[in-house]
Amino acid sequence: MTSQPSLFLSHGAPDLALADGPAHRFLRSLGGTLRRPDAIVIASAHYEASRLSVRAPAGFVTWHDFGNFDRELFDLRYEPPGHQSLAEEVRGLLDRHGLDPVRDPSDPIDHGAWVPLSLLFPAADVPLVMVSIDPNRDARWHYQVGQALAPLRQRNILVIGSGSISHNLREVFRPTSTDRAWVDAFTAWLEQNVRNGDTDALLSAMENAPGALRNHPTDEHLLPLFVAYGAGRGAPERLHASQTFGILRMDAYAFP
Repeated sequence: MTSQPSLFLSHGAPDLALADGPAHRFLRSLGGTLRRPDAIVIASAHYEASRLSVRAPAGFVTWHDFGNFDRELFDLRYEPPGHQSLAEEVRGLLDRHGLDPVRDPSDPIDHGAWVPLSLLFPAADVPLVMVSIDPNRDARWHYQVGQALAPLRQRNILVIGSGSISHNLREVFRPTSTDRAWVDAFTAWLEQNVRNGDTDALLSAMENAPGALRNHPTDEHLLPLFVAYGAGRGAPERLHASQTFGILRMDAYAFP
C-alpha cells in the first residue's frame, strides 16, 4: 500500500501561479518528486465555514477570489474533478472524530487551492476533495481535523494544508517596512518546534511564539498548518524557506 506525506504549503499571492521566483520554482519541482497520488484532500485558508464542510462536485470551477492583478491571471483555469465517493468517506472520518461535518454542494476552487495545485499537478487531473477551516476554532480543533484525515495517506491520498507561514498584508504594503527580524523570529520558532515534534508548543503558537500576532493579525492562514501536522506521522521536514514582497514567508513542510 502506497503512503503519501501530508504537506503544508504557503501559497502567497495569487500571481505565484505565474511569477517566477523561489517558491514558484520549488512548487514546480516538488510536483515532480511526489509520487502521483490517487486523490488529494486539501484544506485552504480561503475556504472558511462556520460548520466543518466537505466539498467535491463533479468538477470544480475556478474562482478568481482576488482583484488588482494582471488579466493573464484571471484567464487561468484550474478545474480538477471532484472525488465524490472519497468526499463521503472524508465526511465519515470527520464525523467519527466528533467534528460534525456536512457535505457542501458548491463547486468553487479558491486560489489557496488552485494556485499551488496548478504548479504541483498542472494537468488538473488528480481528483480533489476540499475541507473547510473555521477561524472561530483554535489550532487544536484543526489538528483534530488532520488526525481524522491521517488514515487516508496510507491509500496514496495526499493531504495538503494551504496557507502562509506568515501573513501580514498591511506590513507587506508599508513602503518603509524593511525590518524582517519579527518574521524570522516567528518562523524560526515554528521550524524548531515542528522539528522537535512539540505539539503542545505548536498548538499554542498564537499565544507563545514571538511576534505571532504581528505575523498573523488573524490566523486563518496558519490554521492549515495544524491540519497538515495532525495528519502527519514520523519526523517532519521543512522543504522550503523563502520570502516574497520582502517579508511574506513562503515556507513549506512535509509530515511523513
